[in-house]
Amino acid sequence: MMPPTFIFLLFTAATVAAAAHFPVSGDIPTFREAQAFRNGRECRRAAWSAVGADHNPAVIHIAMTLDATYLRGSVAGVFSVLQHASCPENIVFHFIATTHRRPELRQTIAATFPSLTFRLYYFDSNLVRGKISYSIRRALDQPLNYARIYLADLLPATVRRIIYFDSDLIVVDDVAKLWNIDLGTHVLGAPEYCHANFTNYFTRRFWSNPSYAASFKGRDACYFNTGVMVIDLLKWRDGRYTEKLENWMRIQKRNRIYELGSLPPFLLVFAGDVERVEHRWNQHGLGGDNLEGLCRDLHPGPVSLLHWSGKGKPWLRIDSKKPCPLDSLWAPYDLFRHSSSVSSVFTDS
Repeated sequence: MMPPTFIFLLFTAATVAAAAHFPVSGDIPTFREAQAFRNGRECRRAAWSAVGADHNPAVIHIAMTLDATYLRGSVAGVFSVLQHASCPENIVFHFIATTHRRPELRQTIAATFPSLTFRLYYFDSNLVRGKISYSIRRALDQPLNYARIYLADLLPATVRRIIYFDSDLIVVDDVAKLWNIDLGTHVLGAPEYCHANFTNYFTRRFWSNPSYAASFKGRDACYFNTGVMVIDLLKWRDGRYTEKLENWMRIQKRNRIYELGSLPPFLLVFAGDVERVEHRWNQHGLGGDNLEGLCRDLHPGPVSLLHWSGKGKPWLRIDSKKPCPLDSLWAPYDLFRHSSSVSSVFTDS
């Protein structure tokens, strides 16, 4: 039986009518309905029903968080995945929410994507409240930011692999290419950035403690961004990695060994033991740094995913009529019902 903390519901197009009885109000944004995306001929053999979807190797499982603040980004992310997928009907989204307004979030997703199969999970924020210490940006301290640590507990045991996406990105390639990467013996796959100054992610207190610093001994540790990860949930569960991450969170609470939200525990546990994914799958940092959020350019090379990690979010900059040039790449996936004056911000300049 699923523990009471982790409750999920499965929704398909058949539930949309029932979901419509929940009115969207307050600060929950409203969106235009997306067109239906259908599988191509090459996907016919992979046809599936909601029953047994977890066991079907043709089904792609993607996890994202949902809340009112980032909902606009989440919807754009889903839309981008579906638009570029070769077999969009073979995708199941696993949404995680902490808010009591889950019925409204569910209705919003169902109304915006009537053909989408998705599950909505409740994440009890009390699981992490005693383990979170303040960081350099308030958004990084929210309990939902730590839900990625608990995916193996939240999702049914029958889901063996998951792609985790942050809510501030868009995919401009077939997500099946990312899904099908070979993780080999690794638990986790992600683009690595070995040129980054790894020492900056931890405090002097960390590096001055021999037992802490020894955590990286014998590991070719590189930075990786946790906003795009492919995770083998079977290996995660077998290795009890949630407990390993929680252990570092408890140490942080006592000794303050880092400054940056949920990222450092992942680096402490996995850095140097990550299956390297092409950089094209996380062109990150487009939101600038965590303090000012200034405009940035793309990294050199091909692009399959654009990620506005950092303080600056494209929907906020667009609404303020102060967009960065690359925000124009996000705008076509924005289904938010906004005024014409906002939607024309890129054409008026």
